[in-house]
Amino acid sequence: MPRISREDKARNRQNIVDAAGRLFRAKGIDAVGIADLMKEAGLTHGGFYNHFASKEELAVEVCGASFERSLGVLDAAVERGEDSAGTPLRRVVDDYLSTAHRDAPDGGCPSASLVIDAGRHGDTVQGAYALGVEGYLTGFAAELAREHGEHPAHPEQDGELTPQEARERAVLLLSQLVGAMTLARAVRHTRPELSEEILRTCRAHALD
Repeated sequence: MPRISREDKARNRQNIVDAAGRLFRAKGIDAVGIADLMKEAGLTHGGFYNHFASKEELAVEVCGASFERSLGVLDAAVERGEDSAGTPLRRVVDDYLSTAHRDAPDGGCPSASLVIDAGRHGDTVQGAYALGVEGYLTGFAAELAREHGEHPAHPEQDGELTPQEARERAVLLLSQLVGAMTLARAVRHTRPELSEEILRTCRAHALD
């Protein structure tokens, strides 16, 4: 058998991570078997252990990669600044609490799609999820402080947010986004009107 090159091995590993990211976010970590995962990646079942010692190890890498991608979207929104669709945070909230994100076949942002799995798995997966959460809180806090200085929610709210105030608002914002998306997905098939109400209401008030 010819030996696989380092480039091919790295490509195969990335294919596994990408496939696992889609499947884990869509179905949950425990619902995805290694055989189905490797089929999705276009590789043979037995090749899994050439790259990862366990599915838990893969889940840690998937969690980190998924959050890195999502946080890149936040960074890009902040870098673009305000436009006709609103401030960076306004656009992030509208995109996150959209029906397109709710119905994303791969589960979309890991903050909502992996939240239950992170709570059920061990410290390594929870640690990777926590790093992603911290990334969101840091980004949200910085942008909340900046936007507050330029566009205070109420005229009497002048001056800068303290770091603690910005952190607390970031925690509230992320919790509202994740909670709203989780609820909207939980009822979307049997109560679509309730699902839409949850998204619509939280879009309207998330930045109050």
